[in-house]
Amino acid sequence: MDLKKYKVSKEIKLANSQTFEIIDEAKQELKKLRKKISKLQDTMYAEGKYGILVCLQGMDTSGKDSLIREVFKDVNARGVIVHSFKVPTELELKHDFMWRHYVALPPKGKIGVFNRTHYENVLVTRVHPEYVFAENIPTVNSLDDLDDAFYHSRMERINQFEKHLSDNGTIVLKFFLNLSKEEQKNRLLRRLEIEKKNWKFSAGDLKERKLWDKYEECYEDLLNKTSTDYAPWYVVPADDKDSARYIVAKTLLEEMQKYNFQEPELQQKVLDQIDEFKAQLHNE
Repeated sequence: MDLKKYKVSKEIKLANSQTFEIIDEAKQELKKLRKKISKLQDTMYAEGKYGILVCLQGMDTSGKDSLIREVFKDVNARGVIVHSFKVPTELELKHDFMWRHYVALPPKGKIGVFNRTHYENVLVTRVHPEYVFAENIPTVNSLDDLDDAFYHSRMERINQFEKHLSDNGTIVLKFFLNLSKEEQKNRLLRRLEIEKKNWKFSAGDLKERKLWDKYEECYEDLLNKTSTDYAPWYVVPADDKDSARYIVAKTLLEEMQKYNFQEPELQQKVLDQIDEFKAQLHNE
């Protein structure tokens, strides 16, 4: 399977991007992939040189939560750290827009998953620019200050942030779950029609749905301006959940395999005493 077709390596148009793809045996193949991911994470932890940051973005109902559950199901629970970023808290608003993301980064040896990410700062705030006023930025006094240049400047700072992470051993992978508007409609209807799914529904989802075209425009811009060699974006067809999960897991696994993680060797002085240590334990 050629994963390069999902990678944003040249300018894309989301209107022309695939939202539906069926991969044969995706659900069964995912089980094999996640076991391999789990073993590699164990080795990565032992080596202690690298961490991984997986960034997930997508329209409401694109399947981010269930993807995290299914892709990382077999990984040691202490090996994966998931952060779901909501509306910034009072404390977070007293810092720069990247602060809350920086303090949530995974340590070396672990996989960090951002469910919604630092890109919300050039997405939701671009669709709803009035939200930026809560940050109390000295140079922002009116909506006129929140022009394209403002958001493109933020994107450049995000690129610098991710370059810094990459240079210091964090492998950054970013996935946009590309959902069709029709499939979102179907998933919202299921939340309303199936009683046990009612709790997932929010009237706010319908308000945001009316802004679909604006969101798609903003997504397209950030994908084109922030997909880099050191922190690439992958546009994943998301109408079929099993296939989307497989693509993300396969991409993650192939990227991890590139680094040839190695368990550290015991120091020679320890190796020289192994028989002695065994004897001590046997003789207890």
